[in-house]
Amino acid sequence: MPSSSIEFLLNNEVITINDLDINTTVLEYLRNYKNLKGTKEGCASGDCGACTAVLAEVKNNKLKYKSINTCITLLYTLHSKQLLTVEHIESKYLHPVQQSMVDNDGSQCGFCTPGFVMSMYAMHKKKINPTDLNINRYLSGNLCRCTGYRVIKDALKNLKKYKTLNSESSKIIKKLKKIKLNDVTIKNKNSKFFIHQNLKNLKKDFIKSNNPSLLVGGTDLSLEITKKRKNLEEIFYLGQNKDLNFIKVKQNNMHIGSATPINDILSILKKYYPEFYEMFERYGSEQIRNVASLGGNIGSASPIGDSLPVLIALDTKLILEGNKSRKVSMSDYFISYRKTKLKKKEFIKEIIIPLKSKKNILKCYKISKRIDDDISSVFMAINTEIKNKKFKSIKIVCGGMSAIPKIANKTETFLKNKIINFNNISKAKIIISKEFSPLSDVRSSNNYRKKIISNLLDRFWNEYNNNKVTLYDY
Repeated sequence: MPSSSIEFLLNNEVITINDLDINTTVLEYLRNYKNLKGTKEGCASGDCGACTAVLAEVKNNKLKYKSINTCITLLYTLHSKQLLTVEHIESKYLHPVQQSMVDNDGSQCGFCTPGFVMSMYAMHKKKINPTDLNINRYLSGNLCRCTGYRVIKDALKNLKKYKTLNSESSKIIKKLKKIKLNDVTIKNKNSKFFIHQNLKNLKKDFIKSNNPSLLVGGTDLSLEITKKRKNLEEIFYLGQNKDLNFIKVKQNNMHIGSATPINDILSILKKYYPEFYEMFERYGSEQIRNVASLGGNIGSASPIGDSLPVLIALDTKLILEGNKSRKVSMSDYFISYRKTKLKKKEFIKEIIIPLKSKKNILKCYKISKRIDDDISSVFMAINTEIKNKKFKSIKIVCGGMSAIPKIANKTETFLKNKIINFNNISKAKIIISKEFSPLSDVRSSNNYRKKIISNLLDRFWNEYNNNKVTLYDY
């Protein structure tokens, strides 16, 4: 029998709740219902980090910490977890992170400071070495409008000077283990919120639903609530479904559960597809990667979803679940703007990525106004095998150039079996510039987009010849 309420720890307090609107965000709950004002709203879209808090979950009998954007995290997803806010980490004395911020003048106007502190706190709890590379990664989702990043970085680098406070992790683990990991069905007025622990129970309720919304990280779906002011009627949270959270390699394929967080798959991507791994370093902030999933990225069917061109270029297959299970190729999955081959009462269960041979070359090119945590103006993925200086096979897929992620078929046809040289690349540039008719919008113009995809073939050519190319050349 499903539970009719959720339980979680708010700092050290056990919370049981079932009477709030299912569209309530964690940020709204903290500020309006618990009077915890340290967590701020800056953007309501997961971009600025002012709302950052930290989640702790029991994994292998240890607490696993991760930073999240509370402005796009829905309240009922907290079931069986601990939520840590900036008010909690100070006890009798300032936490080392806070003390270091004070001593290094890390706070300017103060609005963004709690979010920075919580991102730094997550780094501290995870024992991340505060190198420049790690600091840039873990703080990329926190914006300082006073432009005072140097002193904030100094605060992280000087943390080792401070004595670590005694941990209460054993007490927290005991409290969290007392919370039953069972299915949950919250009914509030005419709305329902579901949490399922396995695929069988999920399918049973999902097939009976009338207007379902599938939720993992909420990086896209939650904007329907925070920006468009919609009220979702039936939300299915997949983040605790063990049958949708996995990653394994078998029979020369990588199998990824559709609800598996991006950060959980990075280590294995780094091993098999380092170029794909590096792309995710720019895909979104640490807070976003902690909760977003490949299944969510595919399911939203955005023409500028960064992972989509790469997955298509790699000949990825999807396992779709509903009344029956079926397999579809991602190259055939997208039909038109936000329209896919996903039928009513179907959802994505699994992503299957073939492992490339050592002869294959994969390139992922993300062009955006900001280097980190920004939506692409253009994205290009190239997957090719070159033999005897010829393109034995090649797949070129572009995002931001059409209503769907689109394959450059004419350019591929021209290049296949051609010698890879400057002359053929120059001809391919002309072909690809005429192959798309992108729109002009706030991110870039039609002409800019066409010029960029043409120049990206130059970039591929330069990298193939080991010429130095920087992110700023394009």
